[in-house]
This record gives sequence, structure tokens and C-alpha cells, in this order.
Amino acid sequence: MIEINTIEKSFEEKKVLKGISTTFKTGETNLIIGESGSGKTVLMQCIVGLLTPEKGEVKYDHRDLLKMGKLETQKLRREMGMLFQSAALFDSMTVLENVMFPLNMFSDKTLREQTRRALTCLDRVNLKGADTKFPGEISGGMQKRVAIARAIALNPHYLFCDEPNSGLDPKTSLVIDALIHEITKEYGMTTIINTHDMNSVMSIGENILFINKGKNEWEGSKENILSSNNKKLNSFIFASDLFKKVKEIEVNQVKE
Repeated sequence: MIEINTIEKSFEEKKVLKGISTTFKTGETNLIIGESGSGKTVLMQCIVGLLTPEKGEVKYDHRDLLKMGKLETQKLRREMGMLFQSAALFDSMTVLENVMFPLNMFSDKTLREQTRRALTCLDRVNLKGADTKFPGEISGGMQKRVAIARAIALNPHYLFCDEPNSGLDPKTSLVIDALIHEITKEYGMTTIINTHDMNSVMSIGENILFINKGKNEWEGSKENILSSNNKKLNSFIFASDLFKKVKEIEVNQVKE
């Protein structure tokens, strides 16, 4: 569980986050959504410690990140897995070497143990047999799966995903969403996903935070997002013709 309380963050005189508070639940896919410039990326960076807010708390299972010393912070970082917008793989390393990278950096496992763990993670993301290939030899979707394998190599308690479906076709995006959701349940992680993909919201959005102009605007699940009366949320999610049609169908069914 990750709790954030009254987080505020400014850049020069512009306040980007205006007292955001919420709880990201363990074992669930927690999504942060919002328009470009809403503050969702800045919020994610504050949660993982890349930015320091001027005010508020960021608690990892009751441990306040903002009050930690250097050693405590380093220990916490080893409990985190990161999946970046681009897969961020090392082109000069094989798939296996990419997955082994955090194990080599942060674990005390032997080389044999590191290799075994990395191969297990690759098998989990359905990439058995791809270990000797280089990133340039595999598809974008496969690269994202390698990145997921690397993110879970250290058995993290917390998984952060920044636009995981960026650059992927709709079919591959669904595969990545399903994989993140399955792994979240399997590992019992607190997973936070920063996304603008409404297909992701409707497929795996168990706990959704909608940010508007740096404030909590709405919270809920995929089951109740379509029936929300929040005008700002509706303006955001029904911007596409597809979701407008879904809303119209829902309204007509209620009338019948």
C-alpha cells in the first residue's frame, strides 16, 4: 500500500500539484489518468522520489519516503520495479543480460542464481528462448515484455509503469495490460500505472485516480467510471467517439 497525503509541488511560481491525497492499494492495478499537463507525471515522480514535494507525505506501508535517510531510501528503492514509457533496454546487451542487470547491481546472488532468476522471469512473460537475442532483433511488444521481466527480477513490492502501452498497437497493448494485471495479483504488488489509454482503464482499472489541473477530481473503478456524473471526467473519457457511443448505449439501456 502506498499512501499520499496533501502532496504539493511547484516549479518556480507555478503550482502543479495542489494537495493530492489518495491510497494506492496492494494487489490491485492503480491507474493515474488525466489530460496532458494535469500533473500525473509529476505526481508519479514525487511518489518514486525523483522529485521532492514542498508539502505532504508519501508512505510506503506506513514508511514516509520524505523522512527517510540515505540508507533507508536505498533499501526502499530495491523494493521498487520500474517500467518506463520506452522499454529503456540496453541495446548492447542481450535480452538475458538486460533482465540480469538489476540483479547484478542490487542482489548478492551468484551468477548462476542471477541467470536462473532472469530466465524464470523471461519465461513468466512468455519469452522463453529469446534470451540470446538483442533488443533490436525483437518487436516493440516483446521489448516491453523484456522490460517487465527486468522490473520483476528483484521481486519488487511496488511496480511503477509510465505509459506502458506507448507506441504499441491495440492488440499488443491488451497483452501488456493483461500481463501487468496478472503479475500484480501473482506477486501481490502495489502497482501504479500512469496512462492516457482508455482501453487500459476499462480493462484493468481497479482503482482509478483522475487528476485535473493538479487536484483530485475523481476516484473509482472501471465498473463505475462510465456512470459518473463528474463533468470534467466525462469530458476527458468521452473525448473519443467510441466512448461517446458506449455512454449512449448505457443511457438507452437505463431508459428501456
